Amino acid sequence: METIRKQTALAFSELLEQARLRPGDIVVVGCSSSEILGSRIGSVGSLDAAEAVYEGLLPLLTENGLYLAAQCCEHLNRCLVLEREAALRYGYEEVNAVPQMHAGGSFGTVVYSRMKDPVLVEHVRAAAGMDIGGTLIGMHLKEVAVPVRVSINHIGEAILLLARTRPRYVGGQRAVYDERLG
Repeated sequence: METIRKQTALAFSELLEQARLRPGDIVVVGCSSSEILGSRIGSVGSLDAAEAVYEGLLPLLTENGLYLAAQCCEHLNRCLVLEREAALRYGYEEVNAVPQMHAGGSFGTVVYSRMKDPVLVEHVRAAAGMDIGGTLIGMHLKEVAVPVRVSINHIGEAILLLARTRPRYVGGQRAVYDERLG
């Protein structure tokens, strides 16, 4: 579990170096603990593996003033666990469900139990994200997602995909763009 925590922290810190996030931004994380352990997504689940991922993320989220949106599994329609403060700040409507290991997933369950005031929401528009094990987080990213490559491509046995977002380029050939945004 220590290896999973360290891999998560390394990947997330490298994502932060490239993503140009600001305090208050939302980062979506989808996590298949089954895939981390080398099994098919949704098959075994592990609260210990999910806890290790959360522990790898938490210090960096806190240090950078970021909100975590933990994506639940398909049995909760990929709803997200979010601090109520963030849901209110961004105007996301709360839905009524409490993640469980087999209806929400291990990661959603762990995050819900560890957040100060968690709520579930159906959608977010996150500024960056981590997809651990093919959980399909793309629906919760802002529209212009850019793949991010880091020094590792797995957490445990799970494939790791990362993304940041950027504002749309508009204006055509004559436009001048602010490089700090893209």
